[in-house]
Amino acid sequence: MQRAGAVRPSVFMERALALAAQAAAYGEVPVGAILVDSVTGSIVAEAHNRTETDSDATAHAEILVLRAGGAKLGSPRLGSCDLYVTLEPCPMCAAAIALARLRRVYFAAFDPKGGGVDHGPRIFEQPTCHHRPEVYGGVGEVEAAALLRRFFAERR
Repeated sequence: MQRAGAVRPSVFMERALALAAQAAAYGEVPVGAILVDSVTGSIVAEAHNRTETDSDATAHAEILVLRAGGAKLGSPRLGSCDLYVTLEPCPMCAAAIALARLRRVYFAAFDPKGGGVDHGPRIFEQPTCHHRPEVYGGVGEVEAAALLRRFFAERR
């Protein structure tokens, strides 16, 4: 995994951050995700967390964009796609990303407690992981971390 450091967010990460802010407005943990076709540069799917709204523990932004992207492109394999997400994917989402065979993953804030890429089980480093996307962490980290801190501070 490559650390992007204090890199300015791309237009795709900026859109993911806007989706994360929408999630917070709905009372959802503020995580947004964008699936991009790396060949055309077009957005294939976008989503924010909907676990509370859908009463579904698996309704993470990453899972929702993988489902929508697979449906739109007619395949569960999304090898020409890149994912932009505002928080380090959890182990469930990292496993789904590997199964979808994404080309690259860009994430904003690191998640030492619940992450599954740079922290925790480090799904992509496991010998049983059949596909390892390129991963870039810290893209838009300052903005994403501030959004998460505000969200949780308001609930305390």
